[in-house]
Amino acid sequence: VQLVEGGGGLVQPGESLTFTCIASGSIGTSDMGWYRQAPGKQREFVARIDSNLRADYSESVKGRFTIARNDAQNTINLNMNSLKPDDTALYYCHLAFPDTWGQGTQVTVSS
Repeated sequence: VQLVEGGGGLVQPGESLTFTCIASGSIGTSDMGWYRQAPGKQREFVARIDSNLRADYSESVKGRFTIARNDAQNTINLNMNSLKPDDTALYYCHLAFPDTWGQGTQVTVSS
């Protein structure tokens, strides 16, 4: 399975953006998630959703970001609201089983 992310871009603080991750094959019952890596920092967890649609979020994005999945289309989305400059990073889609990463999509939040 390969993962392809899309939807990155340059936005101003307070604006919204939605990422989409498309899997080339079935995601089955695997957890799927989003991680991000800012310049000079380690990759960090952002959000995760399981096959029962239970979602977890990092404290830094809770209440602003929403993760969703569509198993019929093998996609997950990350809806990001009230973006802050600290959200600037390369965002990666992740499939837990088998362990698979996308190539990343960049979001830059700047005025």
